[in-house]
Amino acid sequence: MTRMAVRSASMVLLLAAAGVAWTGLRLSGQAARGAATAGPGSFVASTAKGDWPSYTGDTRGSRYSPLAQITAENFNDLEVAWRFKTDSLGTRPEYKLEGTPLVVNGIMYTTAGTRRSVISLDAATGELLWVHRYPEGTRGANAPRQLSGRGLAYWTDGRGDERIIYFTPGYRMIALHARTGQPVRTFGTDGVVDLKVGAVFGNRQPIDLETGEIGIHSTPVVVKNVVLVGSSMKEGMTVTTHNNTKGLARAYDARTGKLLWTFHTIPRPGEFGSETWLDNSWAVNGNAGIWTQISVDEELGLVYLPVETPTSDFYGGKRPGNNLFGESLVCVDLATGRRRWHFQFVHHPIWNDDMSSAPLIADVTVDGTPRKVVAVPSKQAWLYVFDRVTGEPIWPIEEKPVPKGDVPGEWYAPTQPHPPAALMYGRNTVTEDDLIDFTPELRAQAKKQLERYKWLPGVVYTPPIVGNTSGLLGAINIGHINGGTNWPGGGYDPELRTVFVHANTSSVQSGSVAPPPPGFSDLPYQDGVVGQPFRLREAAGTGTYADVSQRARGGQPGGQAAGAAQAGTATPAAPASGRGGGGGEGGGGLTVQGLSIIKPPYSVLAAIDLDKGAVKWRVPHGETPDVVRNHPLLKGMNIPRTGQGSSVGLVITKTLVVLGESQFTTLPDRPRGAMLRAYDKGTGKEVGAVFMPAPQSGSPMTYLAKGKQYIVVAVSGGPYSGEYLAFALPGDAAGAKQQ
Repeated sequence: MTRMAVRSASMVLLLAAAGVAWTGLRLSGQAARGAATAGPGSFVASTAKGDWPSYTGDTRGSRYSPLAQITAENFNDLEVAWRFKTDSLGTRPEYKLEGTPLVVNGIMYTTAGTRRSVISLDAATGELLWVHRYPEGTRGANAPRQLSGRGLAYWTDGRGDERIIYFTPGYRMIALHARTGQPVRTFGTDGVVDLKVGAVFGNRQPIDLETGEIGIHSTPVVVKNVVLVGSSMKEGMTVTTHNNTKGLARAYDARTGKLLWTFHTIPRPGEFGSETWLDNSWAVNGNAGIWTQISVDEELGLVYLPVETPTSDFYGGKRPGNNLFGESLVCVDLATGRRRWHFQFVHHPIWNDDMSSAPLIADVTVDGTPRKVVAVPSKQAWLYVFDRVTGEPIWPIEEKPVPKGDVPGEWYAPTQPHPPAALMYGRNTVTEDDLIDFTPELRAQAKKQLERYKWLPGVVYTPPIVGNTSGLLGAINIGHINGGTNWPGGGYDPELRTVFVHANTSSVQSGSVAPPPPGFSDLPYQDGVVGQPFRLREAAGTGTYADVSQRARGGQPGGQAAGAAQAGTATPAAPASGRGGGGGEGGGGLTVQGLSIIKPPYSVLAAIDLDKGAVKWRVPHGETPDVVRNHPLLKGMNIPRTGQGSSVGLVITKTLVVLGESQFTTLPDRPRGAMLRAYDKGTGKEVGAVFMPAPQSGSPMTYLAKGKQYIVVAVSGGPYSGEYLAFALPGDAAGAKQQ
């Protein structure tokens, strides 16, 4: 039996297990698609028509839809219209579902399950239409980025050829016929492009196609007939070698799968920026991937690449120099991949300030002059804004001197870019005023505990130290690793010319490196503290792939316990992170009596006016965590809503900003769960909230199907496995108000 035949047989078995007949599914899918709106040369999917054809709604990162059926007046009337549980997609359930579906012409497409299956659903009912799976065995089990991924991409020639394109965990790109889920045989080899081909380490040495470290969990970006592909490696905090796989961005022909161009994020000799890798260090370092969403200005033919940290996250002693294009926004030509401009957010990165968010394409008016800009939310909770043609900062970004560290062998950049304070929408320094203040005693304890750290109040970039349990445990920073805005990113409203973004404002970290165990790595320092047990830092989802042996992992990840930890819901207060972050009973940790050492808000939803370059409003987002509401030392106190320490995605409609909570809470008037909340775009006032059985784990989206507006969000975490929930108004309550 050929491999494809095996896959087809397996797919039928999976569908049978799901309790639905294959023949019925196929006919249903074809009938629903129809050709009425996809006439020759006429079909264009768009949010203006009620579709959601890209991960962020469009290729500009907007997350905006003009749909107006769901409003402030009726948001609380929303009901669960349908739900799709993903447990049967893979060998075991997944507890961190991060996907955001697409909807085109009434059909939904998304990824799900521990094998990263692709599914097609009737967008009005949630009925399963088809499933595609591609078992990868050892290659999938070796994948640096597992889980079900964040979604997929849609392409059409406008004349009836419609395709779904997605990445497997093992870093293959597969094109499927949108109507049937069958591979497009003329794309790549029988529908598959092996993306590991062309990936290198060292001085242009090809990686092993089975075990080589590269993958991705963000989605392809399709614009015109081009598919844009990023890259990602394992978590970079504790790595076995600095000479890892090198990051790259590539473009492929959407019709054939042919490679069009490659951009090296670690430039080679003769390429722009190679001189920033001193001592020929470009040849012995890796990472600098592009793991979050790429954005495109189709009209200008420009692509915006958000690049992550080179190897390793907290120690750069093997890569002296500024290390372009690490932690940079790089603008390249869509047709050729040639660099047009770049801006490096952090020189010689050692704080893990990956470019985490999809760049936002916006047309605004600044000082009476129309400007085409690109805005980038960040882990530092600064919004960086540039002229998207030239790369010129719209508002001055100042190079400021920063403290120099003393880790042996490390190289330090003397300055770092600082955007204006008006564009700081979260919290990126820790001053005394930021410390917990529920009671004078708690604040006093916080100050005492911080005596165990190198703490420079008001400084954004305090370099890591060699922490030691016999001395200082680390250097205090906030808003780098898990702070500010992470991969869910923000959104842009073209009508209000406003960026909306959620930020974690309580992720205080202790920056420390220490020698790893003998033989673990060729780097002399890794994330850790001298005197504390070495802790391997793995990416979320490691060990969850469907073919990973749980016995080999000692019964760890892949199950409920791993999902709870990865979902970020296992830490009750959630705010503190980093080495030396535990404790809190006077032992020098970053929690105080089980509470964050930082005072609320623990996270905020912010609106930033892009005409003025200033924050319009900012409100806490999320119910006060149980650990705060039920804390015995706070009994009887009236504590305003604190928000929850995390970063979640959002969707923007005609009048609302909608986003869910990231943590479970239990309140007297509802079961344990989380809320999906709606805010007035103009004021930030909360105007509605509906219950979800688990926290939001993927970014929400909205669409129109059979005349009704839906909001769909992925939920999971703790003991709750992945599920897509579709909310809509009951019956005919939607009325006839449409776009």
